Amino acid sequence: MNGDEPRDSTYISSGELRGGARVARPRDAATLLIVRHGGREPRVLMGKRAASHKFMPNKFVFPGGRVDDDEPGDDELARARHAAAREAVEEVGLPVDAASLVVWSHWTPPAIAPKRYNTWFFVAPWTGHDVTVDGHEIVDHRWIRPLEAIESGLPLAPPTIVTLHELHEAGTLEALRERQRPPAFTTRMGRTAAGESVLLWHGDAGYDAGDPDAIGPRHRLWMPDGAPPRYERSAELEGTLPDALAALGPSDAGR
Repeated sequence: MNGDEPRDSTYISSGELRGGARVARPRDAATLLIVRHGGREPRVLMGKRAASHKFMPNKFVFPGGRVDDDEPGDDELARARHAAAREAVEEVGLPVDAASLVVWSHWTPPAIAPKRYNTWFFVAPWTGHDVTVDGHEIVDHRWIRPLEAIESGLPLAPPTIVTLHELHEAGTLEALRERQRPPAFTTRMGRTAAGESVLLWHGDAGYDAGDPDAIGPRHRLWMPDGAPPRYERSAELEGTLPDALAALGPSDAGR
């Protein structure tokens, strides 16, 4: 691919290539954390993706999907809210009010990911309707406590693991609704001198230099071979928020 070749909107242009590799251009996506009261801590709805999917087959995920090109809304955030609500109906049969969704976080994948989605995470309370999975994208579901999901060995993607830890730390449905500053996660991949794979996020001592062996605060997911991933955070959650959210105050993000 060079400057004279036709532009392929699926990939970053030649001037933006990293190390000569083609970098997938990210699409916008939205995910919804549907939460219900459940004793010691709330339960969150998780669905199992079909084995036939090329993207995250058999993983347990929160309802969500791509923001369509014709998604209604006046700005990026409104369109993402609408997409999250739409996907909740399509995948698990649960109606939610798009305007009421609370922003939870925003995720940007590493540049080398084969499929890249810049994803808004929202949270909403369960409305009491029965879950009905579509049987195509989602083939099973569970209402599960975040800590139980982490410790049970379910196949989970890194953003899901981190989000479950956050939900567990929040503890109550009221605390979920009162989150004042949603964090942004821009993932960097690294490998320690011992050869262990690590995902790094803002606040980790090794994040800026891409050096997971750097000494200092930690905000990372360890990805050992043959063992479950392990989330470690001693740094405060932070990060550069997308323009659509950075311009909003806490009350706007939480409505």
